[in-house]
Amino acid sequence: MLTPDELERYARHIVLHEVGGPGQAALKAARVLVVGAGGLGAPLLLYLAAAGVGTLGIVDDDVVSLSNLQRQVIHATPDLGRPKVDSAADVIGRLNPNVTVERHRTRIGATNALDLIGRYDLVVDGSDNFGTRYLVSDACCLAKTPLVTGAVGIFDGTITTLRPHERGSDGTPNPTYRCLFPEPPPPGTVPACAEAGILGAFTGVIGSLMAVEVAREIVGFGEGLVGRLLMVDGRSLRFETLRYAWDPGNPLTGETPTITDLSAYEER
Repeated sequence: MLTPDELERYARHIVLHEVGGPGQAALKAARVLVVGAGGLGAPLLLYLAAAGVGTLGIVDDDVVSLSNLQRQVIHATPDLGRPKVDSAADVIGRLNPNVTVERHRTRIGATNALDLIGRYDLVVDGSDNFGTRYLVSDACCLAKTPLVTGAVGIFDGTITTLRPHERGSDGTPNPTYRCLFPEPPPPGTVPACAEAGILGAFTGVIGSLMAVEVAREIVGFGEGLVGRLLMVDGRSLRFETLRYAWDPGNPLTGETPTITDLSAYEER
């Protein structure tokens, strides 16, 4: 499964008891879709590529701007004006030519989400707005595809993993994103990055932790973040974990589901 070049490249993974040759082969066989090649997606993509994830899909419709470069470390000054999917793909190719990159220069939405997600084993959402997070989480639930989702604020970040199509050891359904956050906050209550600012290195911390969780999901070691929300306080460098559970009233997998498709997003 692994070539001599790959055995040398991934030697530090292979000697890890929790990964080993089978784990590295699982990473090589994996197909992962990353939503967003920005502050979270940039470090995430770099570490997934370095780890040897076999196929990385990147969905992003934006181009590189100068204000991105303070935190979006997969892009550089010569890339200004280029599509982010192209800039990211070029860097991944130089870092690890064994990785196949599939570029989706589009905005994920109601008309293409299920098709895009259906091509991959796992989705990672590093988007920067609530509308996309809810769309992606709903779509992954409907598609029965695992999702690792992260977000950053000014000095705070969160990560969780969603497998609502599966059940826990007690037979209870795993929670959805809407079990944790039933509704997005009202427009204007959470300032955008351009308005409030963001510490560039902090997006690297959260993006790197997301890459750890993706690798753990693929290989299967340790305790994952299903039903747990990892919260990081960047001011005090404090890490806390909040447990959350399936809500029988949630509109996706609750006792009386009301969301069965993505039609509610069609006008957005």
